[in-house]
Amino acid sequence: MVTTGLIAIDATILATAVPTIVADLGGFSSFPWLFSVYLLTQSVTVPLYSKIADTVGRKPVVLFGITVFLLGSILSGLAWSMPALIAFRAVQGLGAGAVAPMAITIAGDIYTIAERAKVQGYIAAVWGASAVVGPTLGGLFAEFATWHWIFFVNVPLGGAAAWLIVRHLHETVERTPHRIDWLGGALLTVALSMLILALLEGGHAWAWTSAPSIGAFAIGGLLLTGFVLVERRAPEPVLPLWVFSRRLLATTALIGVGLGVVLMGITSYVPTYLEALLGSSPLVSGLTLATLTIGWPISASQAGRLYLRLGFRTTVLIGSAIVVGGTTALAVVSTSPSLLAVGASCFVIGFGMGWVAAPTLIAAQASVGWSERGVVTGANMFARSVGSAVGIAALGAVVNGIMRGQSATAAPDQFGTAATAVFVAAVAVAVAIGVVALAMPRGRIDSDAAHTVRANPPSRSQAHA
Repeated sequence: MVTTGLIAIDATILATAVPTIVADLGGFSSFPWLFSVYLLTQSVTVPLYSKIADTVGRKPVVLFGITVFLLGSILSGLAWSMPALIAFRAVQGLGAGAVAPMAITIAGDIYTIAERAKVQGYIAAVWGASAVVGPTLGGLFAEFATWHWIFFVNVPLGGAAAWLIVRHLHETVERTPHRIDWLGGALLTVALSMLILALLEGGHAWAWTSAPSIGAFAIGGLLLTGFVLVERRAPEPVLPLWVFSRRLLATTALIGVGLGVVLMGITSYVPTYLEALLGSSPLVSGLTLATLTIGWPISASQAGRLYLRLGFRTTVLIGSAIVVGGTTALAVVSTSPSLLAVGASCFVIGFGMGWVAAPTLIAAQASVGWSERGVVTGANMFARSVGSAVGIAALGAVVNGIMRGQSATAAPDQFGTAATAVFVAAVAVAVAIGVVALAMPRGRIDSDAAHTVRANPPSRSQAHA
C-alpha cells in the first residue's frame, strides 16, 4: 500500500504545478513531454520487469524500481531547465515501470478473487488519500515554496516503502534461467519515441506534411512492424503476443489504452485550464482536479461487490457509461468555466473509472496462474501506459495546433478553445471504451487458473506478507 502511495502521489502532484514550472523554466509547448517521456519509459519497461518478476520473483524487481524512481526524483528536483527535467522524468519512468505493476501483481499473488474485493478497498483508500495529499502538496509547494519539492517529497515515502517490503514480504521462487528480449524492448522504445515525437512536434517544429513529420511516422510504423516480427520468434518475448490472442485479455488491454488517454487528457489540462481562464491558484486547481481521484477509489472500493454479483463485463459497462456522462458534462461546462461544475464533472469521471479499471485488471489476472500473472498484469499496465503516453502526445498536438506557440497565460481564451477540444476528444475515447466493453466475454471467472497458455503446468511459487 505504501508502494502504491508512492506512485499515486507522484501521479497527482505534478499536474497542479505545471504552470509554475513553465513560468520558471519556459517551454509551454514542450510540457506534454514531462508526461509523455515518463509514461514512455514506464510503459516499455513494464513488460521487461514483469517477465523478470515471473522468473526471479517480485521482491527484487520492486526494490530495484523504487531505487531508480527515487534517483529520478532527486535529479528532477535538481533540474535547471526544461530539457533536463524531461530527461530526469525519463529516469523516474524507468523506476515506475517496476513499482506500479509489481505492487498490483503482489496483491494478486497474496489474495484470492473474493479477497481482492476487500483489497481493492484498501488500495482505493490509498488513492483517495493521495488524491487529496498530492494536489494539496503540489499547490502548496508551487504557490508558497518551490516546485522542486514536488520531487524531493518522494524520497522519504520511497524509503519507507522499500523498508517495509524488505521486512515483511517473503517469497519462495523457483529460479529458472531466462533470456531478456533486449531487441524487442529496443524496437518498441524507439518506435513509440518516434511516434510521440511526430505527434508533439508536428504542426509546431515542422509542418504535418513535411519530410521530418512523414519520416517520423513512417519510421515509427516500420519499427512497430519489426517489433511484432521479433516478438513472434523471440524465446521469451518482452510482450508475448499470446496475451492479445485471447478475447478477455485483448479487450481489457484495449480498455486500458482508452483509460490512459482519458486520464492523461483530464489530469494534464484541467489545472492549467482553471489557472488560465479563472485565475485559480495552483492549490485551488489541484483540489478541483482531486475530485477525480476521490471519485475513483470510492467506486473502486465497491467494484468487488458488483463484479462478484453481476460479472466483470456488466460492471465495466456501467462504469464506462458513467465515464461518458462525466466527460460529456466536462466538455459542455468548459465553454463557461466554473470551479464547481468542473469539479463535479471530474468526480463523475473518476467514479466511472473506478468501475472500469479495477474489474478489467482483476479479470485479466484471474484468468491465468501465478507464472503468467506478472506478464498479464504487465501487459495490462503497458496498454494503459501506452495509451497515456501516445494519448497525451496526440492531445498535445491538438493544443499546440490551436495555440500556435502561445502560452496559456498569454492567450487564455485561445487556450480555453484548445482545452474544450481536448475534453471533446475524451468523450470520443470514453464512448470507444464502452464499445470495447461490449466485446468482453460474458460470464464469470471463478478460478485464478481458469486456463493457461502452456502445455506444461506452470512452476509453483508462493508469496506471503
